[in-house]
Amino acid sequence: MAAADDLAFDPWDPAFVSDPYPAYAELRDRGRVTYYEPTDQWLVPRHADVSALLRDRRLGRTYQHRFTHEDFGRTAPPPEHEPFHTLNDHGMLDLEPPDHTRIRRLVSKAFTPRTVEQLRPYVSQLAGELVDALVAKGGGDLLTDVAEPLPVAVIAEMLGIPESDRAPLRPWSADICGMYELSPSEDTAAKAVRASNEFSSYLRELIAARRKNPGDDLISGMIAAHDEDDDRLTEQELISTAVLLLNAGHEATVNSTVNGWWALFRNPDQLATLRADHSLIPSAVEELMRYDTPLQLFERWVLDEIEIDGATIPRGAEIAMLFGAANHDPAVFTDPERLDLTRADNPHISFSAGIHYCIGAPLARIELAASMGALLEKAPTLRLAAEPERKPNFVIRGLEGLSVEVG
Repeated sequence: MAAADDLAFDPWDPAFVSDPYPAYAELRDRGRVTYYEPTDQWLVPRHADVSALLRDRRLGRTYQHRFTHEDFGRTAPPPEHEPFHTLNDHGMLDLEPPDHTRIRRLVSKAFTPRTVEQLRPYVSQLAGELVDALVAKGGGDLLTDVAEPLPVAVIAEMLGIPESDRAPLRPWSADICGMYELSPSEDTAAKAVRASNEFSSYLRELIAARRKNPGDDLISGMIAAHDEDDDRLTEQELISTAVLLLNAGHEATVNSTVNGWWALFRNPDQLATLRADHSLIPSAVEELMRYDTPLQLFERWVLDEIEIDGATIPRGAEIAMLFGAANHDPAVFTDPERLDLTRADNPHISFSAGIHYCIGAPLARIELAASMGALLEKAPTLRLAAEPERKPNFVIRGLEGLSVEVG
């Protein structure tokens, strides 16, 4: 185990947030695990360890299925944060078996590969329309003009949220996801609580309407889903699942799109290769997600004492698996700091692994490929108009905007 007294790793430093990859290399060189006192976490930067720990049942996204806060040596969240935690803690991402197993099984009955595949024509059409509008005005902000509206519309369409109700979805999502950063402020928490209350109230009304008049949408499908024991999702589980699908769909795809195009603009040889051969789109999507992943860190609680590289990590500790560092591990990826859209062997972990592997990964891939294909086809001269600014967030990595020109 390495000490962290002089680490370049500093999630609150704008310079680090702008480019964390040199610090990740330092962490990997130091060892397999490093204790980081500012966040009371054990940082794990290597691909083999992150991949294994994502599947290790001695770790959990929650501990409350086995321990009270007191038994686990942790302090319960403040009561005023309760609406956020009620919403968050009933979603698949923050549950462990048996609850996780039951909810994922029921959701999977509605969120099938066939259901996702049926969305492909809608996704392609919408991506084309958004890019057409961007081209018609000679450019704009790729974030707000293409990257955001596409996944928001797709997952809202899938869930059955009427178009007239969609405007608050992205702001709600952004406010809730603020709580996933390290040591969020009270202002961030207040915004997340307000968004949790408003989002939950909206979905409660929508679910009630779908119970009376089911439609051909995911919410109706999740209401109807049951197993051989006639087990069904509770209303809170329905609400939390819908919010999780919306939030994950928004944040991952939006940030993957702008991070990816910013990487392409910084690597003009790769962009030229892609423009010359659109058949590279599938491998380009995977490589861009590896190269600058939208989720840099994923946390797990230590439910039973483990040992990593001679360091004993006790029950009650928190492990921070650094996806961005793992995706640049030279032990797995040849020349990892180089963007290579033809990279064939690409076992990135941007969609996680194990029981919490992203259920929306197939849909995200369809969306990313559709927007990339539409931009390559309809905006072949797309170019950067201004240097973008990074969002100050570390865990969820994205840009404030991406100004582009066409023509």
